[in-house]
Amino acid sequence: MSTETPGAAPDETGPQLALQVVYLKDCSFESPQGPRIEENWNPKINLDLNTSVTVIGDDVREVLLTVTVSAKQGEQTAFLVEVKQAGAFLMRNLSDDDLKRALSSVCPGVLFPYARAAVSNLVMQGGFPQFLLPPVNFEALYARSIADGQNATKN
Repeated sequence: MSTETPGAAPDETGPQLALQVVYLKDCSFESPQGPRIEENWNPKINLDLNTSVTVIGDDVREVLLTVTVSAKQGEQTAFLVEVKQAGAFLMRNLSDDDLKRALSSVCPGVLFPYARAAVSNLVMQGGFPQFLLPPVNFEALYARSIADGQNATKN
C-alpha cells in the first residue's frame, strides 16, 4: 500500500500495511498408531483454520494463523497436526474496514503458504505420504463472515 521514491520522505499520512517478520510460533504432530498405511490409504481429512490478533506495538500487530489437520482411516486417527504460523505486520493509517480486511484476509493469506509447507513437512516426517493442503481463499471467507454478520443483525 505504500510506495516510496528514493530520496523522497516517506508518506507518513497514507495507509501502510507491511510485513515485518514471519515465524513458526508452535507446532505439534501426533500419530497414535504410527504410519501403518494400508493399501487403500484414503483418510478422511478434517481442516480447521483460526486466526487471532495481538497488539505488540503502536502500529504493529501479531497475526496468528492456527491450522489444525486431522486424518482418520476408518475409526482410527492416523495423524493430527497443528501449526501456529505467526507474522508481525505494521499497520498504520488504515480505516476500520481496511484494518478488518487486513487482519481477516490479507495477513492470513500471507501466512498460509508457510503454514501449508510446515504441515506438509510434519506429515512426511511422520512417515505418511505427501500431503498438501488445498489453497484457501481468505477473501471469500471474509466476505462470507461479513454477509453472515449482516444477516444475523437483520434477524
